[in-house]
Amino acid sequence: MKFLHTADWHVGKTLKSRSRLDEQRAVLKEIIEIAIAEQVDAVLIAGDLYDTAAPSPEAQKLVHHALLRLQQFDIHVVVIAGNHDRAGSFEALRPLMGMVGIEYIGEPRLPADGGVHRFTAASTGEDVVVALLPFLSRRHVIRAEEIVTNTPSENAGLYEESIREILKALAAEFSSSTVNIVMGHLTCTGGVMGGGEREAQTIFEYHVSAQAFPTAAHYVALGHLHRRQSIPAACPVHYSGAPVSVDFGEQENTPVVCVVEVGVDTPATVRDIPITAAKRLRTVTGTAAELAAAAPGYGDDYLRVYVKEKARAGLREEVVEALPNALEVRIHPDFLEAAQRPRPRDTKSSPHDLFTEYCAEVQLEDSDVVALFDELLDEIVGR
Repeated sequence: MKFLHTADWHVGKTLKSRSRLDEQRAVLKEIIEIAIAEQVDAVLIAGDLYDTAAPSPEAQKLVHHALLRLQQFDIHVVVIAGNHDRAGSFEALRPLMGMVGIEYIGEPRLPADGGVHRFTAASTGEDVVVALLPFLSRRHVIRAEEIVTNTPSENAGLYEESIREILKALAAEFSSSTVNIVMGHLTCTGGVMGGGEREAQTIFEYHVSAQAFPTAAHYVALGHLHRRQSIPAACPVHYSGAPVSVDFGEQENTPVVCVVEVGVDTPATVRDIPITAAKRLRTVTGTAAELAAAAPGYGDDYLRVYVKEKARAGLREEVVEALPNALEVRIHPDFLEAAQRPRPRDTKSSPHDLFTEYCAEVQLEDSDVVALFDELLDEIVGR
């Protein structure tokens, strides 16, 4: 059988208040075209379809149309929620999605209650069993009392133990006569961050060892880390990465989807197919004159600009006029004055972006502070 593995779409994500819905629409169209051209039996989407727990109507429309489009071509669609998605909303839509043949799950479930999904691959007639593990927040595993009384390593152990027990229960449905797949949204030991993940939900105190995945699995399709990578394990464990670089921290990533061919008695082979519809993100440096001269070579790329001049009136406007796609303009550190007044903030930016911008402005480089802010934000939004 053949399936396409993708994750971390982050539809609705803006970049410095610039809407990227048109890019995201083009990327999803490209993914659909790949799935059709490859004649896959299924598309597995391993979480973070949206960038926020409260996606806009436009973002939801875009995602739902993509899922329905795949289903219209008789492609089996399996979706789990990630940490950016609202699990409750996924569960509310689950019955409706099921009516049109889309498997859609927001919370971990027992095998008999939808934690395992079964279908027959149209191309080969093989029976497929998919164990579904949506994102499980550590605050749902580690009680407040344990956070206070246990050491961080003890709590990390409790979190991994819970994930292992869930995977063990789901994998009990695997057999030697089925193609066995695990879908999960989590941080795996040894995984490399892509640059745009929420650190509060990716810190390696709450990772899961790849040895937790069942050896009977033919393939483990993961989401959460935005960089395409495989994790050494007793079975094939892969992150597809994000098909759109969500911020400048991911500008060196190569967006792909994974096309996987596997059989009951045939090991999985994985091909990475590049996704090219999104704009490239690029960091450039130079004087205002140098940047203006180089402008034709930047095309439609979104730019983060470091100007190698001292701050002066009208400098930013001069750079933006020459580089309309300059989303972020800063003075190069070599030319910064000892003290600068913070610039007014764009209230349309996300709280995470505003806070990280503030930290950069006051030269606070402490990932733990950002992680604590994101964790507090997630608790407030999730109420």
